[in-house]
Amino acid sequence: MAVRRIIRMGHPTLRQVAAPVDAAALGDPGFKRLVEDMVDTLRDYGGVGLAAPQINESVRLAVIEIPGGPTRYGELPSMPLTAFVNPEVQVLDDAPNGVWEGCLSVPGLRGYVERPGHIRVSALNLAGQRVSLELNGFLATVFQHEFDHLDGKLYIDRMADTAKLMFDEEYLRYEAEPPADPP
Repeated sequence: MAVRRIIRMGHPTLRQVAAPVDAAALGDPGFKRLVEDMVDTLRDYGGVGLAAPQINESVRLAVIEIPGGPTRYGELPSMPLTAFVNPEVQVLDDAPNGVWEGCLSVPGLRGYVERPGHIRVSALNLAGQRVSLELNGFLATVFQHEFDHLDGKLYIDRMADTAKLMFDEEYLRYEAEPPADPP
């Protein structure tokens, strides 16, 4: 429908706890338009996930789509486009998984964040059905990162060492794994 502007760190909406979505609203044209706008915005900006607060809509909704293959985060498993309404995260294993995270609301920067590496996500889908996923590694990080937006948190809030916050160019130069040589 429309590509919306992603708000950036410093905008007050990014620090608010988002309101739950009433399940009765899932069929409303305005809600459907919001989801379509989020998908268009996610794809236009080239992200793998987007939470509604990032487009200045303070509701508990996130969309995630991972095309798989090579991305700016390395080689990733694919995940089809999925919307998550009123998601909840249950940690299944506290063992940390460290990832250099970036965010469309904190453009041009990356920071090293350790999060639980094994979680279960429970949410409503767009049909109002309860869905549950068990996630590990990078996928667990993506979901926790997006759902943090629903609680007014940014990845920089999760960083243990702010010396590991850097511009994308410096990350690529000093921290990123060099590409493998072709066989």
